[in-house]
Amino acid sequence: MNEQVPVTQDAAIPAAKPVKAMPDAQIVKSVKHWTDRLFSFRVTRPASLRFRSGEFVMIGLMGDPDPKTGKQKPLLRAYSIASPSWDEELEFYSIKVQDGPLTSKLQHIQPGDELILRPKPVGTLVHDALLPGKRVYFFATGTGIAPFASLIRDPETYEKFDEVILTHTCREVAELEYGRQLVESLEEDPLIGEMIEGKLKYYPTTTREESPVMGRITEHLKSGELFERLGVPPLNPETDRAMICGSMGLNKDITAILEESGMREGANSEPKEFVVEKAFVG
Repeated sequence: MNEQVPVTQDAAIPAAKPVKAMPDAQIVKSVKHWTDRLFSFRVTRPASLRFRSGEFVMIGLMGDPDPKTGKQKPLLRAYSIASPSWDEELEFYSIKVQDGPLTSKLQHIQPGDELILRPKPVGTLVHDALLPGKRVYFFATGTGIAPFASLIRDPETYEKFDEVILTHTCREVAELEYGRQLVESLEEDPLIGEMIEGKLKYYPTTTREESPVMGRITEHLKSGELFERLGVPPLNPETDRAMICGSMGLNKDITAILEESGMREGANSEPKEFVVEKAFVG
């Protein structure tokens, strides 16, 4: 990034040493702060990177120099790719943790900055890990909506399922804005706008601030309110599939509800009725 200024032979100042480029560096293209706790950003995509919508990669920044050695080590965390596999850039959605080793720094990035990205995508929230079905549920809390932001923009999702239900639970209304704006924008999307018509259903809830639909998603599942509001039948292992990404509590509670309905947890190597992203951070 930094260009070395050529020095003539007559100059007394020796040539500066070339600055070593950050390994696996990508350039930040844009940043948007949604609340004082949430932000999203887009970065350049490595030409060689291939991934399945729903997967995650390791991203980060260089840490502070070691007081003794002066060396810097990369601070890396797992982040789900929020953009679909066809996008020319990569999008991420993150929480801000003021004392977090990485997010305390990451929240201050600006367009033009460099960011480390390890181009080895992995994850279980992919179509390959689910058996064929009629209806798929995407259960998310907080920034756990990120992998589903990728999947609901992927044409393959609507080719595989007749109905796609995205649930997103946050504490406050403002924390739902990223998902709400994304879903609304898809109606005019030139690639999948027509595909989602009548297929995509969005079910946002809040647990603290008053909103049209309140309560934990687990409560809406147990009471049947979710099915009643959406006009769909109760969970059926023969037709329904699900993906879960959120807090450990959400993962555990919804897993229990799905298993009670007869659904089984799957993986890339053994597709079943539902999958959970256990590497979720934030």
